[in-house]
Amino acid sequence: MNGKPLRWLDGEVKTPPMNVEARREIGMLLRDLQEGENLAPPHSRPMPIIGPRCHELRVNDRNKTWRLIYRVEPDAVVILDVLEKKTKKTPDAVIQNCRRRLKLYEARRP
Repeated sequence: MNGKPLRWLDGEVKTPPMNVEARREIGMLLRDLQEGENLAPPHSRPMPIIGPRCHELRVNDRNKTWRLIYRVEPDAVVILDVLEKKTKKTPDAVIQNCRRRLKLYEARRP
């Protein structure tokens, strides 16, 4: 693969708690992002409340909905968080944590 690397700032994708199908779907969507594809709804939606170029991957499990919050950089796909979504609104604590992680990531970049 010659695409962008993934930079994990928080969260993980594993079985359990995700079922195998959900984990594979997230993996395929991340590979698409690494290869430069722009994803659209229903798989991805913009999250400008976190920052520019931030998005939320949406994957349904058997009885859960998973979200992976990411940002597309020129040289990488940055993973800010992975969470089980229980309500329509993204919790304020998740938004604040993602903003903080992004700020730290930007401060460490050359």
